[in-house]
This record gives sequence, C-alpha cells and structure tokens, in this order.
Amino acid sequence: MAGRESHRKRSEHWHIVSGNAVATLDDQDIPLKRGESVDILCGGVHRIENPGQEEVVFIEVQQGDYFGEDDIERLEDDFGRV
Repeated sequence: MAGRESHRKRSEHWHIVSGNAVATLDDQDIPLKRGESVDILCGGVHRIENPGQEEVVFIEVQQGDYFGEDDIERLEDDFGRV
C-alpha cells in the first residue's frame, strides 16, 4: 500500500505475517514485526510501509457494513490514484 488513506464505512485490522513494517495511523508511526497487529478505526488516516529489504507479508481484515472501493478516501498516493 502506498499513500495515506481513510475509510468512512469500515475499520481494518492488519496482522504482520513476516518481515518488519511501519504502520502510520493518523500521525503516529507504529513499528510492527512478525506476529504483531494494529487496529485502524473508521476515519483513521493510515498507510503501511516496508522500511527494510525483507518482504513484508500482512493480513488485512476489514470490518464494517460496506467494502466498496469508493469508500477509499486517498489523501496521498505514490501511484497517482488521488
């Protein structure tokens, strides 16, 4: 995932399966390693990045009543999807 985004109708739970990541939630950087998780509430501005060379694998569980792509509010996007 590249860029900052939020959702109005769903929350997310990210669980790191392998590697080391940095999740940014609002303006807080949260280092995560294998076995650790972070919860992102509805409206939370978030992104995840890989600060190292090892591949990061994580599971994203979405919770809510709507999961459409039009619920993504992109605030920044490294791929020009804003």
